[in-house]
Amino acid sequence: MTMKTRQEIKELAKQAMKEQQGTCILIALLVAAAGIIGSLLGLTPIIGPMISIVVSLCLIVVNVGLCGAFVSVWRRQKIDVVAPFETLKVNFARKLGGMYWMALWTLLWTYLFIIPGIIKGLAYSMTPYILADCPNVTATDALKLSMRMTKGYKGELFVFHLSYIGWWLLSALTFGILTLVYVTPYYSTAMAGYYEELRERAVASGALRAEELA
Repeated sequence: MTMKTRQEIKELAKQAMKEQQGTCILIALLVAAAGIIGSLLGLTPIIGPMISIVVSLCLIVVNVGLCGAFVSVWRRQKIDVVAPFETLKVNFARKLGGMYWMALWTLLWTYLFIIPGIIKGLAYSMTPYILADCPNVTATDALKLSMRMTKGYKGELFVFHLSYIGWWLLSALTFGILTLVYVTPYYSTAMAGYYEELRERAVASGALRAEELA
C-alpha cells in the first residue's frame, strides 16, 4: 500500500477541516478556555493545588479526546463541540495511564540523549489517537502499536512537524489568535490524517492485524 504524501495529507486536512471549520474553532477555544480556567482556579487559597492537579489530569485525557475528535473530522464524520470532553466519561484511567506511560518512556529516552528522545517521541506519537480510536487497546499496548505503526515513517513525521514552524511563529505574532482559528484545527486534522494513513498501511502490510486496533 502506498501512503499519501505529506502534501496530500495536508491538502486533504484543509478540505476536511473546512467542512466543520466553525466546530473545529469552537473546540480549540473550549479546550484553551478550560486550561485557562483551570489555571485560575489553581490560585484558589488552600484547595488551589488540589484543583490544579485534578484539572491537569482531566486535560491530559481531554487531549486524547481532542485527537479522537479530529480523527472524526478527517473521516468526514460530524462532531460536536463538546466531543473532547465526553472522553472523560469513558475509560478515564486507561487513557490517563496510556498518556503517562508514553510521557514516562519519552522522558527516560530524553534523559539519555536529546536525539533518541525526539525519535522515541515520534515513535510514540500515535498513542493518543490509538487510545481515542481503539477502546479495547490497553494503555501499554497503545504505545507498542504506535511504535509498530510509525516504523519507517519517523523521518517523515519529523519533517511534517517542521513544516508547521512557520505557522506557529506567525501565530505568536497574532498573540495566539491564529492558533485557535486556523493553525490548531489544520495541524490537528493533518495529524489525524497521518494516524489514519499509518493505521491503514500497517494493516495492509501485515505489520498490524486489524483486530489489534479494535
